[in-house]
Amino acid sequence: MSNYQLPITNYQLPITTMQCPNCGTKVTIGDRFCEECGTPLAVTIPNAGDRCEKCGAGVEAIDAEGYCSNCGFRREMQTCDRLEITIQSNLAGISDRGLRHQQNEDYLACAKVDGKNAYVLVVCDGVSSSQKPELAAKVAAEKASFALCAAIQKGAVKPQEAMKIAVGEALLSVCDIPYTNGGDTDPPSTTIVAAVVVDKMATIAWLGDSRAYWISPQGSQQLTKDDSWLYNIVSSGKMSEIEARKYPEAHAITRWLGVDIGDNWHPSIVHFDIPGSGYLLLCTDGMWHYAPDPSQIAHLVKEKSDKDAVEISRSLVEFARRKGGHDNITVALLSL
Repeated sequence: MSNYQLPITNYQLPITTMQCPNCGTKVTIGDRFCEECGTPLAVTIPNAGDRCEKCGAGVEAIDAEGYCSNCGFRREMQTCDRLEITIQSNLAGISDRGLRHQQNEDYLACAKVDGKNAYVLVVCDGVSSSQKPELAAKVAAEKASFALCAAIQKGAVKPQEAMKIAVGEALLSVCDIPYTNGGDTDPPSTTIVAAVVVDKMATIAWLGDSRAYWISPQGSQQLTKDDSWLYNIVSSGKMSEIEARKYPEAHAITRWLGVDIGDNWHPSIVHFDIPGSGYLLLCTDGMWHYAPDPSQIAHLVKEKSDKDAVEISRSLVEFARRKGGHDNITVALLSL
């Protein structure tokens, strides 16, 4: 295992709340149902039961690595074929296994920061060639989301510094996943794209080829640049995109979150002044592969502009599935 370590930032995570999409009652991140009306807050379809297989403790007793806090038994991590998250009508996301992969190795997290005009979106795509990619994506998305919410709510740092803290925390969580040295698979790793929106300013960070787009009636654009062999070779002018896609390296990423990333873990960060109404979309390559140009994704979103965020997200996922669903598909959408 690498000797490379990141400094651990110590702070108390606040209780971050959001609203039930049905009745508007405040609920806490981690709640599965609204206590007021019973509406599900995150719809998951696992392959097996969530309870401890040894003592029967509920899902709340199972930590991120599968250990039961009641009896210590560790079960094999179960995959989530489909995850739907609705924070409120303008913020939602979906992660879907797709049609070809045996398990879903993507994950997402979304939140509205309590007491602030701020939103958080995180999308991760576990690297299939690594060990436990589904767990890497899950812990990275959850840790980054909580760290962003904590930093923004405390107001002690600017969004860019909050993003650096969040990505560092996400990296630590991935590095903490046990793995086997040697063999044909790499240590656990995942891509990440994260956004925090405070008032009319979006701060976006990424490692890998999961993307962020801005979509509006005035124009749409890709806000991130892929950390990939394909992007590097095309942007250098050495090949056209058509030529580069013929090479086996075309789908290789050049940066990621994982113990083997070394000193190259610092994310790329951009700031985007939100010019007016529109949509901020984060997605994995299982989505954008079928609509790589911003105008293509914009067309899909605008077709459902009369719908709320979760309905638009569902339509994007179903589009990718109809196109073949060769990869896991994850989208997170904020309407502004």
